[in-house]
Amino acid sequence: MADHKESKMEELAHKIHRKISSPSSSSDSDDDKRSHARAVALKAKVYRLFGREKPLHQVLGAGKPADILLWRNKKLSGGVLGGVTSLWFLFEMLDYHLITLVCHLMILALSVLFLWSNASNFINNSPPTIPEVVIPEKCLLKAESCFTFEINRTLDIVRTIATGKDLKTFLGAIAGLWFLSILGSCFNFLTMVYIVFILLYTVPVFYEKYEDKVDAFSEKMIIELKKQFAVLEKKVLSSMNKEKKKD
Repeated sequence: MADHKESKMEELAHKIHRKISSPSSSSDSDDDKRSHARAVALKAKVYRLFGREKPLHQVLGAGKPADILLWRNKKLSGGVLGGVTSLWFLFEMLDYHLITLVCHLMILALSVLFLWSNASNFINNSPPTIPEVVIPEKCLLKAESCFTFEINRTLDIVRTIATGKDLKTFLGAIAGLWFLSILGSCFNFLTMVYIVFILLYTVPVFYEKYEDKVDAFSEKMIIELKKQFAVLEKKVLSSMNKEKKKD
């Protein structure tokens, strides 16, 4: 009987201890949930360049072009970079011309295929299989639609600037054209295209590696630029108002 009473007392003490400890454990889980929610909220509030919400790989399309630009496949990315660099060296350093290169490559390819097809009859070998290439009409229509949309958007921006309704767009367009004019005076068109290609191959990788630092620095820089632009906008508008009053 004494053993039976002791076992009951131990069971009762265990139940009491479990009831006392359960609220604390639930409160701990609630605290964990709250801290996790706070962390998610703080992460959502972190400034991202250009206001993006998706990862950089998804912003770039999340396909093979994004893999190439972000060096997901180093062999493929290195091959593309080497090919473009070789073309730039041919055209820029050796004064080779695009039409000449295309014609020479076509002559070489057609000659190899023609000789291979005829030689296969004498050496009892199978001729090369040349696939029939047909471009779908939907692809052409989609490309035409995208091209037309971009042209119309550019024309709309030009019209907005010409009507004098958006001072920010006007100043941005002037600054961009002025910067391009400086680059055009320093480099020719082919070298500019190659520089843009090198930037596309280096800037996204650098940004993805140091994303948090770059976003924090760009946030401070954009805030400062906005302040300076607000001062400039006030000066321009005040000068325009003074000229109107004089007239």
